[in-house]
Amino acid sequence: MANDLTIHLVDDEEALRRSLTFLLASAGFAVRAHSCANAFLDLLPLSGRNCLVTDLCMPDVNGIELLHRLRRSSVNVPAIVITGQGDVAAAVQAMKAGASDFLEKPLREEALIAAINLAMGQRRPGRSIADSESVAARLRQLTDREHQVLTGVLDGLQNKMIAYHLGISARTVEVHRANVMAKMGARNLAELMRMAVTVDVVVQSSETGRISPVDPSPACAR
Repeated sequence: MANDLTIHLVDDEEALRRSLTFLLASAGFAVRAHSCANAFLDLLPLSGRNCLVTDLCMPDVNGIELLHRLRRSSVNVPAIVITGQGDVAAAVQAMKAGASDFLEKPLREEALIAAINLAMGQRRPGRSIADSESVAARLRQLTDREHQVLTGVLDGLQNKMIAYHLGISARTVEVHRANVMAKMGARNLAELMRMAVTVDVVVQSSETGRISPVDPSPACAR
């Protein structure tokens, strides 16, 4: 399964690097751990099959900037971003920067391994155009209200806040949100965000109702 794949783990916390290295090695992966993004970047260009697992909040070069640097260097390595702070807006940023998934700490072994397998499986020629057309078709099935609820979800708002902004009940938001998930064919929030990024959906300002890019510099707090 993993004998020809190297996992590059980038995290400034030594204890986490050690525990994740042990976890992944026990699952049969070859692992190279790096204490900062620059240590990983110094290895470029990479050879063979590789997957990047990087922390979001790190000094000097954070996870989002690392992904941007890889893209500017035309380095096409599947990437998973991990964080201790659950932030939907940051997850959208990560996926727009090229991440295939966004996981919250503490990490569950099965979730991390599943994310790695998914990230490697996504690297198949010709997927992006077909996926964009499929997702766009599903988006067209949404009602105006469902689009508004989807925008709130991608803004990182809880149901109560979405309800407040739209002037409806939280229960009604739950119904619309469930309808969005069903029509989009998304099993969870991460899948929904991946679909949004596929068609270049950007976060919509709740105050103005206009489409605008997300802030590229996520706020990180230890």
